Amino acid sequence: MRDLFDSALGFYGLEEIAGEEHNPEILAMFAEIGEDWVQEDEVGWCSAFVNYLCKRLNYERSGELTARSWLNVGEECEPETGCIVVLWRMSPDDWRGHVGFYVNQDKRYIYMLGGNQNNSVCVWHYPKERLLGYRKLKKCVSENGSTSLIRCLMSSLIQAVRHCFSR
Repeated sequence: MRDLFDSALGFYGLEEIAGEEHNPEILAMFAEIGEDWVQEDEVGWCSAFVNYLCKRLNYERSGELTARSWLNVGEECEPETGCIVVLWRMSPDDWRGHVGFYVNQDKRYIYMLGGNQNNSVCVWHYPKERLLGYRKLKKCVSENGSTSLIRCLMSSLIQAVRHCFSR
């Protein structure tokens, strides 16, 4: 997953445009993941950013714009550079959250690289008590070229079914 982290770093500094203009790079990410109905950048886009990178690099993905949807993707793991971090936002039981890539931690904070952090792609710190989970994702095609496409298609199908029944 280090390649996902490195790719995210390539977007460091990308930020929203305040007001009536909107950053075309952020809107292009939404379009690339099939959410072209989003026409402004002043929305929650942390999950769109992670989905976009996962699609580009052929990793399994949540296919949803909610941060907590990432709790259903991949496998639980210990924190390591580049793994997915999912946090709660308003309260532990609320539907809202935040998602990004693990950088480091200290006694009080988890440091994450992600989109929509201070309205940009950057490294930001969050209180550790907001942690919901760490996730390790799998590639849809393995490094040796053998395909695990069926696993990724099944993962996408399961996510689509969950999305339909959660409405």
